[in-house]
Amino acid sequence: MRQMKVDKLGIDLLTHDPVVILKDIEGKRYLPILIGPFEATAIALALEGTQAPRPLSHDLMKSILETLEAKLVQVVVHDIKDSTFYARLVIETDGETEEIDARPSDAIALALRVGAPIYVSDKIALEETVYDKKAEAEEKQRFQKFIEELKPSDFRD
Repeated sequence: MRQMKVDKLGIDLLTHDPVVILKDIEGKRYLPILIGPFEATAIALALEGTQAPRPLSHDLMKSILETLEAKLVQVVVHDIKDSTFYARLVIETDGETEEIDARPSDAIALALRVGAPIYVSDKIALEETVYDKKAEAEEKQRFQKFIEELKPSDFRD
């Protein structure tokens, strides 16, 4: 699995639907996920640290977890079928771990509220993420500079 973080929210240019863009911790790969407008608002509020006047659904879920002394350990985006992503909430309570099916947008909104890490499965990371070409070019430049600055004495014990 690869750990991701929310990089930004945007609008898909083709469908005009909101999209959340996850970025891996290394900053090399992106995963865009189409989401609904309400979930986009919930994610935006969490990113900004803004409280709604009344609890939104994700705030309610956070309160329920806290009241039950349960902890959201992590969120895992684990599968895609017919262009629909699937996620799981990994929740721990009383030393027991449970996995609950969730929409990625809801899982991400909750993870942001409680500070839980977001992961994607290796399958999703390999098949659905896209490279950040700018980061890739910068890495190539750093490697090229490293090669150019190598001296024979660097290989001595």
